[in-house]
Amino acid sequence: MSIHLGDSVVYGHLWSTEEARSLLGEEARFQAWLDILATLAEAQAEVGLIPAEAAGSIRDHATESEVDLDRIAAETRATGHSTLGLIRVLRATLPASAREWVYYGATVQDLTDTWTATVMRSVGDLLERDLARLEAAALVLAREHRTTPMMGRTHAQPGLPIPFGFKAAVWAAELGRHRRRLADGRSRWEVVQLGGALGTLEFWGDRALDLMDAFARRMGLGVPSIPWITSRDGPAEFVHLLAMAATTIAKIGNEIMELQRLEIGEVREPFIEGTVGSITMPQKRNPELSEHLDTLARLVRADAAVMAEAMVQLHERDGRAWKAEWIALPEAAALTLSATRYAVMLVEGLEADEERMRANIDARRGFVFAEPVMRLLADRVGKHTAHDIVYEAAMRGVGEGLSFAEALMSDQRVPAHLSRSDIEEAADLDRVMGAGPLFVDRVIEAAG
Repeated sequence: MSIHLGDSVVYGHLWSTEEARSLLGEEARFQAWLDILATLAEAQAEVGLIPAEAAGSIRDHATESEVDLDRIAAETRATGHSTLGLIRVLRATLPASAREWVYYGATVQDLTDTWTATVMRSVGDLLERDLARLEAAALVLAREHRTTPMMGRTHAQPGLPIPFGFKAAVWAAELGRHRRRLADGRSRWEVVQLGGALGTLEFWGDRALDLMDAFARRMGLGVPSIPWITSRDGPAEFVHLLAMAATTIAKIGNEIMELQRLEIGEVREPFIEGTVGSITMPQKRNPELSEHLDTLARLVRADAAVMAEAMVQLHERDGRAWKAEWIALPEAAALTLSATRYAVMLVEGLEADEERMRANIDARRGFVFAEPVMRLLADRVGKHTAHDIVYEAAMRGVGEGLSFAEALMSDQRVPAHLSRSDIEEAADLDRVMGAGPLFVDRVIEAAG
């Protein structure tokens, strides 16, 4: 029976992915732990700490098919120790000549933290793949709508026309930065843990550093400058990167949800035949994907806060903070991979309504061109005086039901400096969108 919705038969598809479950599920965790134990034994044999035959036997027997999870659970409850149950069950499967060499000199965090490093590596690979695909989808929108005018908005109110491609390019640029952060951070968090009792590796004597090098090489991980038993900044940084990526995705989802409102109607989520928006209101086409992205990001941010708390450690080992990572990191990974999957579906299938975008601009009766008119008038009367004139005309025009041009020309100060044709020319969309299309080009070029 599952408690977490990510493992639910009914709802699991919303909170996790098959890839995440195959990597982070209990069976996968224990199999990975067994593989790490076998790899450690092989590294110890390589540097002469244990017999090669014992390492080979541990490798042969460290398979999920020979380990009973129910027995591990029983031994774990009996010992009250997080990994001794696994060790006892594994030792029981080994020949007598190999039993004493399992977990030789190692401690819990050598096993579990090295597993965490491999998880961050695998999740990082999946995240890079999904972010790259999502960035590519945003770049397609940016390229296709490089000069498509839409209403730009500030404080949720109409401001000035911009290219829709500019908005998509902002998304793409931010996603690209997350990919670069991921690539840059791997060397900090994809490192083995090997510290022994207190991090000094005293059990292995003069073979300790050679052992660390051999273990890291066999695990395909980096060698830390010092064991990180109580230095949790690496996992914390990784989960905060997940939170940043998930939050960028939530921002995209929120934007699409807002623009899909029928009152605006400028974009639409892809529609999957058979999807039902409401049991009571059959006509509804709800922004289910967009909404869910926000929900996922809220939870990932909460997990990131837990990971920051885990950085506060006491002395040379502190199970209170460290074990909180056992829940927060896998959950954040699963939620983020779910978010990237749905975001790809959303952005790749997004429908842009160019006619509605233009209609929303026209519906403002010219008031959205106040800034370029002010700029034109500033050359004649000064910027701040121009602002006052245009402001007063705009406020009066809205109140009296006038168009922007009518409101301006009814101000006796304006005709001396601007004609009606000047005002109309200032409303040229290509000019009003400024360097927006050029920024789109720059983002596309930077993405390669």
